[in-house]
Amino acid sequence: MKTIEIKPLTREAFAPFGQVIEQEGAHSFPINAGKCTRYHDLANIETTGEKARPMISLLRGEPYPLPLELAMVERHPLGSQAFIPLGDASFLVVVAEETENGPAEPIAFRTAPGQGVNIGRNVWHGILTPLDTVSDFAVVDRGGEGVNLEEHFYAEPFLIR
Repeated sequence: MKTIEIKPLTREAFAPFGQVIEQEGAHSFPINAGKCTRYHDLANIETTGEKARPMISLLRGEPYPLPLELAMVERHPLGSQAFIPLGDASFLVVVAEETENGPAEPIAFRTAPGQGVNIGRNVWHGILTPLDTVSDFAVVDRGGEGVNLEEHFYAEPFLIR
């Protein structure tokens, strides 16, 4: 089984797959008589297809232990999917580039506290994978008609550590 080493999540490293959602380095400005700071336009929300609309959900995920065996990735051909943690716990983000034979070897990132991600439309990725503790997330993705899920099972799983 091939081992994939986890990397820290950065905007530059994640750019081919979507956007990192974080306050650090983001365009910001004061609002509400200066009592609030707005971190503005952090992600490109994509929705396409029949009756497409953005939707917001809340998820609670149980933690996964490391090392983790990864056998499957998925993608959403009709919309992006943003995961915004509602606490300070890290989570694992797994993505893979597209090849003519399907998804490439996965890349794994560990978020820093407060970082979220917006995974672009049609980008192969792993499932939501909280680390260390039960974690809550706001999720912004696509609602509407049509099939918005494809799964790919690798011939051999990868070990992520």
